[in-house]
Amino acid sequence: MEKIAVFLNDAEHARHILQPMLAGASATHWVLVACPPTLTRHIGRWVSNTARQQWRERWAAEVFAQIEPDLKGQPGTVVEKLIAKRPLVELSARIETRLGGVRLLDARRPQIGKTDEPIATGQPASNTSRWAAPVAITTGLSAVLTLAD
Repeated sequence: MEKIAVFLNDAEHARHILQPMLAGASATHWVLVACPPTLTRHIGRWVSNTARQQWRERWAAEVFAQIEPDLKGQPGTVVEKLIAKRPLVELSARIETRLGGVRLLDARRPQIGKTDEPIATGQPASNTSRWAAPVAITTGLSAVLTLAD
């Protein structure tokens, strides 16, 4: 039985990546690792740690409910669900020691202006720079101002 750990933060993006793998798949042990978005440090004034943890669990349950039916289509398939706690490199190392030979799949949606945390020690850095968002905004604003003239 093949073992695959999928790190995801958006169900639609993950479904798009997993669709080719599900076409001719046999029984697979899937480990879904939800990577909820981080809340800003200022939210800590208004939200307790228990409320923050409950929000993370509700968010992960929604993502799992969207992606799990696609994975359970094959007979003999096992789906395990986890909520990620940082750092992801340590979490993936714990999954590898627990399950043995497991493939890691990064199905997280990239975000403009934010570099994703690597899931393995040898994973190359993402190619999005932190200047991508300001450059995109100023370029769009320049185009709007040019068209307004």
